[in-house]
Amino acid sequence: VTTVVAKLFGITGAHVALFGEKDFQQLAIIQKMVNDLAMPITIVSQPTVRETDGLALSSRNQYLTSEQRSIAPLLYQQLCACSDALTKDPSLTSQKITNIEHICREHLEHAGFVVDYFSVCDRLTLEPADEATTQAIILAAVTLGETRLIDNCSFG
Repeated sequence: VTTVVAKLFGITGAHVALFGEKDFQQLAIIQKMVNDLAMPITIVSQPTVRETDGLALSSRNQYLTSEQRSIAPLLYQQLCACSDALTKDPSLTSQKITNIEHICREHLEHAGFVVDYFSVCDRLTLEPADEATTQAIILAAVTLGETRLIDNCSFG
């Protein structure tokens, strides 16, 4: 991804590039690349656009059956539930974070999702969050039927 984007930036001579927050890992990697290579470009993040039920807008949503589409908003609901649980606990430990992640994964799997990952991470490094993390993001990738969905939720 970084090679393609770096070439695109070089060809276009762009000074500003907008990236959606839905694919937060891609946004973070592109921002790091721009910073590390001192590229004269400003990366502007754009908030995730959602359906009224919370499902992140994506061209992939069209591949969901009507039954899967009715289940799909549970992904964002679990991200929000995880954020709420973590925000309410002033004494977070790595074990508590792992337990909350596990509970959310179980809810998704019970509903029919195949969970690739559901992880609370440091927003800057994308490493697993721990007691020292001050800015965190919950990152998730799941498959529902044949459709892979990604989403995230910030907290802290």
